[in-house]
Amino acid sequence: MAVDLVDLIDAQLPQTQCTKCGYDGCRPYAEALAHAGAPINQCPPGGEEGIARLAALLRRPALPLDESRGAHLPLQAARIDEQHCIGCTLCIQACPVDAIVGASKVMHTVLAEYCTGCDLCVPPCPVDCIRMEPVSPARDWSTADAALARQRYRRREKRLARESRADQARLEARSQAAPQTASPESAPATSPADAAERKRAMLEAALARARARRAH
Repeated sequence: MAVDLVDLIDAQLPQTQCTKCGYDGCRPYAEALAHAGAPINQCPPGGEEGIARLAALLRRPALPLDESRGAHLPLQAARIDEQHCIGCTLCIQACPVDAIVGASKVMHTVLAEYCTGCDLCVPPCPVDCIRMEPVSPARDWSTADAALARQRYRRREKRLARESRADQARLEARSQAAPQTASPESAPATSPADAAERKRAMLEAALARARARRAH
């Protein structure tokens, strides 16, 4: 059976899922390389070696790394300053490989052995308590790392799809039950706007507490 070109390209990418290439992950970038003629030099984690592998596979001239998308850096991992973490879960939602554990209002921790160094968790943190640090001891990102990252990324995608289907099923069940149980005397259900406002207020309160801790 012939091997799909997208699979061959995807196997040469680092699977950090950092989106610095301009696509939603390594697989979409591989598809763009195979079918849309995307440039081969848009992957900072892959660096010059990655570009050389893509050039050989696709029989294209090698190009310098497009550093407008980021520099090729030594392998890094995220680190959370747990003293200032407010448990907002935004970093957990941003991590493409489920390398951050924690729960709402509970401090979070990075599982360094699974972190791809994508730094996607850094921008959404409202208290700036996440920073990227070189791994110690220093080492290169390996093919084994890439294989594990791909596996965890796909597992997360399946989990999110499963949770989305479950949420949709619950919403449909509620909408079908509502006409049968609703009455003029019943109190109105909480609206999405009210829920969003409460969440915003809770986040602002948590931010205020975090700022107060830092001020001391």
